[in-house]
Amino acid sequence: MMARMPEAHADAVFVARGLTKIYRMGEVEVQALRGIDLTLNRGELVVLLGPSGSGKSTLLNILGGLDAPSGGEVYYLDHKLTGASEAELTRFRREHVGFVFQFYNLIPSLTARENVAAVTEIAASPMRPEEALRLVGLGNRLDHFPAQLSGGEQQRVAIARAVAKNPAVLLCDEPTGALDSATGVVVLEVLEKVNRELGTLTVLITHNVGIAGMADRVIRLSDGQIADIRENAEKKPAHELAW
Repeated sequence: MMARMPEAHADAVFVARGLTKIYRMGEVEVQALRGIDLTLNRGELVVLLGPSGSGKSTLLNILGGLDAPSGGEVYYLDHKLTGASEAELTRFRREHVGFVFQFYNLIPSLTARENVAAVTEIAASPMRPEEALRLVGLGNRLDHFPAQLSGGEQQRVAIARAVAKNPAVLLCDEPTGALDSATGVVVLEVLEKVNRELGTLTVLITHNVGIAGMADRVIRLSDGQIADIRENAEKKPAHELAW
């Protein structure tokens, strides 16, 4: 799995070169990614912006080792992910990546603490579940079941579960998509705090332009290509966002 990463910034965590992805549905070919070149750096908070079908989730899934590109290369630090075996990708996901999705995927029969513990038991150097839940502001809800928590609280448990294994990377696909804006801001404040306090490279997918203000960099995708990349001269705190 070892391979030399292309020349990039010393802080580069991911380097993608010429990424393409084609899905075949019967006779039809759908080109989800059309030659993506991208570098993501240590400690950044990056927002991937674009409408449905622009390739955001496909790109995130390839970076996270959940999907393989049709062409091009992806490196994580000095590991080449493209061409890695399923066992190597499973180990990569387990040891290095935390995922947060639009739907919380909590186990209904387990408490908040137990949902987080389910991940920490298989991680190399995890946080204690209680510590992860305190980080997301739920230190007083450890023994509540998902049905006893609001949607925003359930999403914060999902974030605690993702960060409890101390991942180098946090990949978030529409983490506020199922929430109203006030609750969504609370969830974004948690992601902001994780990024700031733990230094976790955080990549956040949204179609919501209002969220872009909190990012270090905003990468806009359109029709499977990068339309533009801009840096925010001043990041907006999550509590000042509105949409």
